[in-house]
Amino acid sequence: MLAHAAELAAATTLPVSADLENGYGDSPEAAAETIRLATETGLVGASIEDFSGGADGIIYDFNLTVERIEASVAAARGADFPFTLTARAENFIRGNPDLDDTIRRLQAFEAAGADVLYAPGLPNLDAIRTVFQSVGKPVNVVMGLAGSDMTTQQLSDAGVRRISVGAALARTALGAFMSAAKEMQSGSFTFIDNAAAFPEIAQYMRG
Repeated sequence: MLAHAAELAAATTLPVSADLENGYGDSPEAAAETIRLATETGLVGASIEDFSGGADGIIYDFNLTVERIEASVAAARGADFPFTLTARAENFIRGNPDLDDTIRRLQAFEAAGADVLYAPGLPNLDAIRTVFQSVGKPVNVVMGLAGSDMTTQQLSDAGVRRISVGAALARTALGAFMSAAKEMQSGSFTFIDNAAAFPEIAQYMRG
């Protein structure tokens, strides 16, 4: 993952932040080491979450979760440049849509020194607004999990300071590809009417 992140960071002049899941280890030390290594790849930020990962994964105990974020923040501060540490509370996408516990975790992450707070899957603007009003650090919201009808302006008015889309762009592209393939199989080709023109594509491919 870090090798891939380094390739991405080297390919653009834009700042790159990586989703480093649980830090690839359950202990605070493992999460901290992953962040330390991330600071050496060209990344300028990364996220650490409170879900252990895998099909049988669990949400970490509150105290362990806080220790993991504290250790990750300490590792981020060891970089010789401002490395943005995003702390994620995974309740809403891991079968535990508990807003109170999510806010408790985000508040603890803020106290631990995280730069950005993130609870993917918040269901609506009311929940987002409640989270924002409960913390002082910037809050990220991901589009593509819930609330696709929400606009940038609505999110901004609710207090959101960063919007991400996760895998939504790749899923959208693959969805269009699969839809086109199914249409061809059925014997028609109307999908071509929505295809991008070569000159339009080329302007994004020039170095």
